[in-house]
Amino acid sequence: MAKPDNREDNVEHLQDAVQNTIENFREAEDYLEEFGDEIPASEKEQIQDRNERRKRSISGFREEIKDEAAHQGE
Repeated sequence: MAKPDNREDNVEHLQDAVQNTIENFREAEDYLEEFGDEIPASEKEQIQDRNERRKRSISGFREEIKDEAAHQGE
């Protein structure tokens, strides 16, 4: 039998995911700032692409947080 859908802590989990993604984004930016002139262009592009995906993920997480918070308020 399937477990019931327990969404009580979804907002907290999503907020943790946002924080972790922001931290990874900033670390990548710092890395590029410090070593950007020393790394191959392909690696630099990969890091920049990854950070673009992180930005989209953060936006998506924030939308999910809004949805979950509204659901919990019902």
